[in-house]
Amino acid sequence: MRDMLPLTEAFYYILVSLYASPAHGYGMMQDVERMSGGRVKIGAGTLYTALNNLLKKGLIVPSDEVEADSRRKTYAITTLGKQVVMAEMERMEELLRNGRRVTQL
Repeated sequence: MRDMLPLTEAFYYILVSLYASPAHGYGMMQDVERMSGGRVKIGAGTLYTALNNLLKKGLIVPSDEVEADSRRKTYAITTLGKQVVMAEMERMEELLRNGRRVTQL
């Protein structure tokens, strides 16, 4: 699992957006922009490339959740995906702790 780290910012935000519940692509794009305060905007091409990679790595799966618009595919995070998110958060917290310790902030 640690060999999947570090996550790109896009991968991280996509996985976090799926952590609580399945979502479709447009919903994920909106969640990422909202979570980042507008700093990160994921375009459709980037999103679908990321989704394909996350699927291949077993971090997400297609969801059984049915959308009103049947053309929309929904995705859900896997147990492995949740573990990777938690490991990435621990990695980033370590970076922050070490940086603060050294700079004494």
